[in-house]
Amino acid sequence: MFWTYFFILIAVFVLATFYGRSRSLQVVNGQLSALHSRPGYHGGFLAIVTVVPALIALIVWVIVAPNIMNNIVSSQSADIMSGLSKPAVEAFLRDARALAFGGIVGFVDAGKEHAAEIYKSLNTTSNILMGVIMALLVAGGFFYGVRTIQPQMRARHFVERSVMALLILCSAVAIFTTIGIVLSLIFESLRFFQQVPILDFVFGTHWSPQSAFIGAGAEATGTNSEVFGAIPLLVGTMLITFIAILVAAPVGLLSAIYLSDYAAQPVRAVAKPMLEILAGIPTVVYGFFAALAVAPFIRGWGESFGLTVSSESALAAGVVMGIMIIPFVSSLSDDVINAVPQSLRDGSAGLGATKSETIRRVVLPAALPGIVSALILAISRAIGETMIVVMAAGLAANMTINPLEAVTTVTVQIVTLLVGDQEFDSAKTLAAFALGLLLFCITLALNVFALRVVKKYREQYD
Repeated sequence: MFWTYFFILIAVFVLATFYGRSRSLQVVNGQLSALHSRPGYHGGFLAIVTVVPALIALIVWVIVAPNIMNNIVSSQSADIMSGLSKPAVEAFLRDARALAFGGIVGFVDAGKEHAAEIYKSLNTTSNILMGVIMALLVAGGFFYGVRTIQPQMRARHFVERSVMALLILCSAVAIFTTIGIVLSLIFESLRFFQQVPILDFVFGTHWSPQSAFIGAGAEATGTNSEVFGAIPLLVGTMLITFIAILVAAPVGLLSAIYLSDYAAQPVRAVAKPMLEILAGIPTVVYGFFAALAVAPFIRGWGESFGLTVSSESALAAGVVMGIMIIPFVSSLSDDVINAVPQSLRDGSAGLGATKSETIRRVVLPAALPGIVSALILAISRAIGETMIVVMAAGLAANMTINPLEAVTTVTVQIVTLLVGDQEFDSAKTLAAFALGLLLFCITLALNVFALRVVKKYREQYD
C-alpha cells in the first residue's frame, strides 16, 4: 500500500505544480511583471505545501505501523506465546505476517492463523486510517497554498530554502549512515576482541573459525583464539588484488591514452562505450568465466611446463578481476587526460616535442592525481570483490604468495561466517565484524595515501 500512496502523492505533486503556475498568473491577470517570483516557483510552492506533510506522515507510518501491529498481536496472542523464548516469539510473528500477507511459512497451526487474521484486520484499518490522514493533509495544504499565492509572495525564497533543506537532509543521511556503519563495526569488533586478543587476530597465521570452540556442542568451555589469525586472509586479498592491478593498470591506462590522444573520433565513439560495457557485466558472470574458462586454461598451461597448479588459483581470480576493473582505470584516466588543457600540448609541440614525448613528459604528469585516484578506486573495487574469488580462488585460507595455489580473501570469509543460522554472540560470527573493520582500515589507508598523492602533485592551470 505504501507504493500506491507514494505514486498518488507524485501525481498530486505534478498536478499541484501546474495549478500553482496557472493560479499565480490568474491573481495578476496574466501580467507576469507584477509577480515577485516566476510562476514556476509558485507552482513549486503549492506542490511542496500540498505533498510534503502527507509524505512525512506516510514515512512515519511505514516506520511505526509494523511495531504497533506486532505489539497488538503479541498482546492479543499472549496465551499462545506464553513460555516461548524471544527467538521463538520473533519466528511466530514472522510466520504470522507471512501467512497474512502471502509469504512462505514453514508450518501452520491455529495460533498462527489467529495471529494472521489479526494482522489482516490491523493492516486494513491502518491503511484506511492512513489514507484519511493523508487526504486531510493534502487538502489542508492545498487550500492553504492556494490562499497564500499572492503577487508579492516570495515563493522563490520558500522553494530555494526547501531545496536547500532537502540537500542538507541528504548530506546528513550520507554522513550519519557512514558514522553508523563505522560504529557498528567498532562495537561488534570490541565484543569479538573480548573473546579473542587483538594481537592474535591481527598477527595470527592460522585461520580456521570452524574449529574455534574447545569441546563439543554444549560442552564447549571456551574459544581457541589461535585459529582466528587474519594474516592468511590479508595475504590472499593482497595477492589477488596485486595480480588484478598488474592486468588492469597497464591495459586501462594505455587504452585511455590511445582513446584520448591517438584514436579518431569515430573509433573513440565506438571503442569507449564498448570498453565500459565491461563495468556492467555482473560479477557472477565473471566468476563463471574464471571457473569454466580461465582456471582450466591456466591449469593446463602450468601442467604443460611441469608445474603443479590448483584447480582454483589466485592467478585465475586475479586475471579475471583485472579484466573486470579495466573500465574503472580506463574511463577515469581518459577523463582526466582529456581534462589536461590543450595549451600544454600545443606548448610542448611548439618546443619541438613529439606526441609521445608530450604525453610522457607533459600530459601524464599533469593528469597524475586523477590517474592515481582511478587506480585507488580500482584497487578498492578489487579488494571488495567476492563472487569471482569464491568461484575461481576457493575458500582455503592458505598463507602463500604462489599465484598457482588456492587462496581466499577477507570479503569471502565475511560472507562465509554470516551464511545460515548463526549464533550472533559467538566469536565465529563476531569475527566477520572484526574482518570488516580491518578491511575498512585498509581501504581508509589507501584513500589517505591517494589524497596525499593528489595534494602533492596537484597543479593549477589557467
